[in-house]
Amino acid sequence: MRQRLRAGLATALSKQEFLWVIAVVLITRLVVWLVATFAALLTAGPEAAGSLGGLNARRFDDPTLTHPFGDPLDLLLAPLARWDAVWYLRIADQGYGSAPGLKAAFFPLYPLLVRMLGELGGGTPGANLLAAYVLSLAAFCAGLCCVYALVRRSSGNAIAKATVLLMAVFPGSLWFGVPYAESLFLLLSAAALWCAAYGSLWLAGGLAAAAAATRSLGVLLIVPLALYWWRRRRVGEVSRATLLSLLLCPLGLAAFALGLWAGGAEPLAFAQIQSAWARETTGPVLGAWHGLAAAWLGLRQLAAGAREPVFFGVAAGDPYRIAAMNLMLCGFLLLSLWAVLLSRRRVPLPLAAWSLAGLLFAISAPAKPQPLMSMPRLVAVLFPLAWAVAAWAEERRAVSVVAACGAIGLGAFAALYAGWSWLA
Repeated sequence: MRQRLRAGLATALSKQEFLWVIAVVLITRLVVWLVATFAALLTAGPEAAGSLGGLNARRFDDPTLTHPFGDPLDLLLAPLARWDAVWYLRIADQGYGSAPGLKAAFFPLYPLLVRMLGELGGGTPGANLLAAYVLSLAAFCAGLCCVYALVRRSSGNAIAKATVLLMAVFPGSLWFGVPYAESLFLLLSAAALWCAAYGSLWLAGGLAAAAAATRSLGVLLIVPLALYWWRRRRVGEVSRATLLSLLLCPLGLAAFALGLWAGGAEPLAFAQIQSAWARETTGPVLGAWHGLAAAWLGLRQLAAGAREPVFFGVAAGDPYRIAAMNLMLCGFLLLSLWAVLLSRRRVPLPLAAWSLAGLLFAISAPAKPQPLMSMPRLVAVLFPLAWAVAAWAEERRAVSVVAACGAIGLGAFAALYAGWSWLA
């Protein structure tokens, strides 16, 4: 097993491939930053105070955490520190406490690492903000390197490059370069699956545990790891005892619960608080149905050409905007389901199973009035979906076309996000 792992590490990426991945990340993140900064400038000023973005900023922002330096540095850093980024920065600065409230919905590993890295700069809010960006970008680079190595191992260089490119321009990749946990989760999950593919199941289990301390989805890494174990066991590469490595997967979740309990909070606060975020666990079938129904109602709202009557029962904002959002989110669900179908014969079974499990998990707790809320962000980490689309596009020599479509969506997402419009 050790020889297999060493051989895999030695051939994972060449220097040229590594630099290519880094270049893709830096170029796409630079474009995102430029678009976000320009959009923030356009939506700033006294005249924007009464706009939707201005209202959201006053309600959800915490300038002590997102604007710690003053202009002009805040102008460069704040546009990508919106929404959940404020919560992660707040946890890094304050911890959870005995009454975590809404903070309990955010898993601890990312803010913990931000706090540790921020301590190198004095532990100030400014140091934490810089640390959050550094951690997210570094994890995104490393995560895409792991993805590249996995794809190249099975499908060759061309599809590996196409996969990385499509992941980098996917609209949901916006959250890989901001103070969110998505890039760290991508790194840990991709590294766990890479290790499992090379037979290092104990290391894979440990990385899966870390992923489960980053996002609850990490627990489901037990599915592909179990399939890899079964494959290795059939050919005699691993012993029965290595099956115990799968027990490591949920330890990250257990550690979070234990940490909450030790701090005086309910150990299952992360699950109990979901209702406060307007989410209800229904399972994937009902979740998908609610999403499709909301998209249909959104289509009716737009076709009616009027904001009254409201077809949703509860709009929680402008009915036109909610209608457009539900249609957009449904589009991402359908795109993801299509990618799952493409995975057949294009992606190794354990990884196809991982993407399917992750997608079902993402639609199992719909929210009101947007049942598929956060769909672009939730599926962005499921890299086998991008792998399947990349293979399909490469077969048709359409990688550039698909990448261009994704880049347009990414630019739109960056502008909306910087203007305090809720996306995911």
